[in-house]
Amino acid sequence: MSQSRTPLRVSTIIGQLFVASRPVSWVNTAYPFAAAYLLATRQIDATLIIGAIFFLIPYNLAMYGINDVFDYETDLRNPRKGGAHGAVLDRRMHRITLWAATVSCLPFVVYLLIVGSPASWIVLAASLFFVVFYSAPPLRLKEVPFADSVTSSIHFFSPAVYGLVLAGVAWTWQLAAVIVAFALWGVASHAFGAVQDVVADREAGISSIATVRGARWTVWFALVCYAAAGVMMLTTAWPGPLAALVPLLYIATVWPYRSITDDTAETATKGWGRFLWVNQIAGFVVTLLIIWYALLTA
Repeated sequence: MSQSRTPLRVSTIIGQLFVASRPVSWVNTAYPFAAAYLLATRQIDATLIIGAIFFLIPYNLAMYGINDVFDYETDLRNPRKGGAHGAVLDRRMHRITLWAATVSCLPFVVYLLIVGSPASWIVLAASLFFVVFYSAPPLRLKEVPFADSVTSSIHFFSPAVYGLVLAGVAWTWQLAAVIVAFALWGVASHAFGAVQDVVADREAGISSIATVRGARWTVWFALVCYAAAGVMMLTTAWPGPLAALVPLLYIATVWPYRSITDDTAETATKGWGRFLWVNQIAGFVVTLLIIWYALLTA
């Protein structure tokens, strides 16, 4: 597809970078870090603020911007793309996006390395490794069935793990159970999100958990993972077990698609739209429980 040689306006560049970073998802990575770090340290300091900003915008620009660059050809044929579902970047934006992601992340990463420990360096490096190679060659993990869902989950629970390790928290099995539950939520959410793209991905020759296992199997896999996340929360310290109710919101959202077929997989897009709203409700409930826990352990 030919592209205009007219120079891109600054407003256009900023607008496309903004859409590419998926603003609706910013909180999904900044909040886990901030909540974990704040609960561990019980103080608001420069590291909390700088880390939260990093996981709010630069991290998401890197994660989603890299994805949009390397998914360009398939995104052109995907009617979902645009807005909350991601940008179809002008080809001239590709190099700009990769540079913007690198430059915006760099000062934050340098600071976090300076204030961190070797253990936190490893977690941060792993988190960024999966951010890049989920979409970028040669690994392109998003096209490795099952690894795609696991890697996507890492994008969201690793900021929480990083916040805990950066704060030097003492790990307990109850805390580990919270992270496992979060990871299962991430796996389930990615799997369900992949269902709506079964047709488009197969036409583009892209492998995913949904294209390999089929739409119906993948929906049931998501349901099982959400249920398992709830079970894990039952093993956590009070009031953590109350959070076992949160996965029920996601199960209720996914349940209507339990009989979906590959031919009707695109109907799951409506469920994915509801999923984005359920995230807001779930976040509110989790926040209340975190505040309760903080008061109990003050």
